[in-house]
Amino acid sequence: MVRSKNKKQAHSNKRTLITLLDSKSPIAEQYRIIRTNIQFSSVDQEIKSLMLTSADPGDGKSTTAANLAVAFAQQGKNVLLVDADLRKPTMQYTFNQTNTFGLTSVLTKQINLEQAVAEIDENLYLLTSGPIPPNPAELLGSKAMDHFYAEVLESFDLVIFDTPPVLTVADAQILANKCDGTVLIVSSRKTEKNRIVKAKELLDAAQSKLLGVVLNNKKVKQSDYYYY
Repeated sequence: MVRSKNKKQAHSNKRTLITLLDSKSPIAEQYRIIRTNIQFSSVDQEIKSLMLTSADPGDGKSTTAANLAVAFAQQGKNVLLVDADLRKPTMQYTFNQTNTFGLTSVLTKQINLEQAVAEIDENLYLLTSGPIPPNPAELLGSKAMDHFYAEVLESFDLVIFDTPPVLTVADAQILANKCDGTVLIVSSRKTEKNRIVKAKELLDAAQSKLLGVVLNNKKVKQSDYYYY
């Protein structure tokens, strides 16, 4: 049985989890547009697994992953958000959850998937990273991860993986070719063009299915909001 629902007791910062706490806002609508674009990006195959990464830290990757997970859940899909950043995880803070166990606990067979998953809201489930391991890349590339991947695809309509920046460590590349699609997050006026090109090259080398790029933190004139 999954951990008890902690409905809408997520982080109080509306800019962090705006799709859940202020679903009628212009920013939440932008996330729904991204959701639609993702769905239309692959007409021949239903996207069951999605990986989000960025070139560098601080580009808004985890915020985008969390809000997209909410947006897909609001559409009626049974969504599991997995914090696969086993070096600097943040989802436990975003959704106000403990991180005493999670993905690493499942992969090392200390706990089963059903026990580790937390129900956040209707159709929305979260698997935190769990304790930070000494060998994140090896763990993500293990047979246990392959088994986990197959298990979650059977249990959920969509699985979204939040991964570390692709230029920082190899973790994102390891997961890239397992997922049905990859979305690269770019921060406006922050991410350098050569870093974006290098990130794409690494994802291509890993045979990822790059669906597109999300331009984050783009300020719109005459608006109090940042559109994502």
